Amino acid sequence: MSRTDPTTARTRAAERRAHADYTGGVYGSMLAASVVIGAGALGSFPRLQLVLLLLLTGLVFWIGHVHAQLFGARLAQQPLDRHTVLRVCRDEWPIVKAAVPPAVAVAISPLLALDVQGTVWLALSVAVAGQVGWSVAAARRAGASWRLMTATALINLLLGLLILSFKIILTH
Repeated sequence: MSRTDPTTARTRAAERRAHADYTGGVYGSMLAASVVIGAGALGSFPRLQLVLLLLLTGLVFWIGHVHAQLFGARLAQQPLDRHTVLRVCRDEWPIVKAAVPPAVAVAISPLLALDVQGTVWLALSVAVAGQVGWSVAAARRAGASWRLMTATALINLLLGLLILSFKIILTH
């Protein structure tokens, strides 16, 4: 049985982190905010239904992105093997991960005595914060300057506020 040298394992882990792409996290956070707005615009809803809708929508979009990566232009030049499939699944997983915090916010909203609208605003706030967080994490991982990290945070905050404005427009 062969053992991997600890230095080699650390090097591989560092390479995986260096190549991590958090685009899916930003996208997934925007998707989660959109799902919350859509559900909130319909009026009253069971919280469990919204939690499941957030998680399942994230999962379906993850599958869609994995499919697009595997069977799109990328594989026109490379063979489809197990390693490639697992790498693409891992690379696109932030889409699903981004749905979890807003889903948790919805799930705990009764503990905070929030009504439907309070729950929607909490979940939207968490999704926008996640969007900003994912974008800053991506910029930091890429070695961006503080100025560039601030710029991406502000741009994503503005995009999140744009999504929040849709909620205001749809409900008033």
